[in-house]
Amino acid sequence: MTKNNDYSLIQACLRGEAFGFEELLNRYKNRIFSFAMRMVKNSEDAEDIAHEAFIKAFRSLNSYNSDYPFITWLFKITHNKCLDFLRVKKPNIISFDDDNVHFEPEDTNDSPEKALNLKIEYEEAENLLMSLPLLYRETLLLQYREDMTCKQISEIMGIPEGTVKIRLFRGKAMIKERFKTPENITR
Repeated sequence: MTKNNDYSLIQACLRGEAFGFEELLNRYKNRIFSFAMRMVKNSEDAEDIAHEAFIKAFRSLNSYNSDYPFITWLFKITHNKCLDFLRVKKPNIISFDDDNVHFEPEDTNDSPEKALNLKIEYEEAENLLMSLPLLYRETLLLQYREDMTCKQISEIMGIPEGTVKIRLFRGKAMIKERFKTPENITR
């Protein structure tokens, strides 16, 4: 999944070769959907947003700047689609159906009790993250779930790196505070 490999697939797309876009879609669709899901908290809306993001990316490939990783550009498009969606739909009526989030522990020789504890810890961490205001949740998602640097997050969100660092600091502080008082977690 190197930058050069993405670039060769983009060039294939620009030449009209469908396999290039299909490969890019297969490579990044799960990450884009997961990000959109955590942003809008609804799987159907997240699917629509991911779909729209890929369509926009495909239609705009000729404007992609190969100096930057394709995934950063794709996340920026998805970020903007999520914000557009959230501007239209009131955040307090967006539901989060826990059945849409699946946790599959790694196949290990661990006991069922250990696997259950890992699932519970994952769900608690997910609930803490989802309880944060959008600007902190998104920043933490990009850094810790998507392994993005502050610079990449800055490019995606269109904000200065210093603001990214402040949001990461404040988001982590909010999680620590909410972890101390679990009754503050909204589900």
